[in-house]
Amino acid sequence: MIAANTPKSTDLRPKTDWELDFYSRPILESDGKKRWELLISSSPDPLATTQFLWEKRCPATEVNSMWLTDALREALQESQSQGWEAPLRIRCWRISMRTMVQRAAAELDIEVIASRRTYALLDWLAERERNVYPLEEGYMAGPLAPPPVPMLTPPVPLPEAVRGDAWSWASLPIGLLREAQEWPIGFSGLLPVGANEDENILVPGVRMFSQTRALALAGWLGSLEPVCLVIHGTQLLLEAGQDDRWLVTDLDEKTAKAFQQNLLDAKEQAGGLQFISVQTSPDDQQFAGFWMMRDLPQP
Repeated sequence: MIAANTPKSTDLRPKTDWELDFYSRPILESDGKKRWELLISSSPDPLATTQFLWEKRCPATEVNSMWLTDALREALQESQSQGWEAPLRIRCWRISMRTMVQRAAAELDIEVIASRRTYALLDWLAERERNVYPLEEGYMAGPLAPPPVPMLTPPVPLPEAVRGDAWSWASLPIGLLREAQEWPIGFSGLLPVGANEDENILVPGVRMFSQTRALALAGWLGSLEPVCLVIHGTQLLLEAGQDDRWLVTDLDEKTAKAFQQNLLDAKEQAGGLQFISVQTSPDDQQFAGFWMMRDLPQP
């Protein structure tokens, strides 16, 4: 197992969420069974200078909630020794493992939410798939059987009560988003924005407005765990949670193509960064809600 970025201070850090993946890896062990591995990452924080990373291998014959409970207890002890408080909750994005993770976390009174807002974990997993697993003995190189194509959940229109009065497509310079933690925001889901030579790269997003229900709309959107904006045909969709898809609005063909290109440009130039905000009006200097999102491929 590993522990990364151990702080020198013994003071407990503010609470953060954990992102968890408990699954098999493309490595055959000496017994001919695939390696199972638990990966835990603290969720990204724009103000944090360190990150909690923890991994532990699991024998293929012990993949169950009891092993996972013991491993989570060990991770909690290790995180506390590094100066972290226990997580507020655990985000789990694999549908097939959700029940097992929930059972294990329940033993430790930790809430589990189904969410694909596991950006730090997915970055770490991608790095391990590039630079760690290929160097391991037993690595299964070459083409593997493709995973089954997931069935996309049909998009559901946003409920009438939380559609707001209006919405608009918008873009913000990536340099400006680095200052987002200083903005007056009610509900938020901010992400670290890395240094970039061109601070004028535009990040696409959607602004939603409601004169009377902005805070309620923001609270509802935050509970969805917003993941990314996508264009499907001539529809603007918000993907959220584990497999939810919400219809924001219908578009004409020309507008849909333009929005799609903006999203593709951001994926290439800004690491897939996007945003969605809630305000009472376009002139309001405060945000009832503001979330950064990233369009990342799911393993």
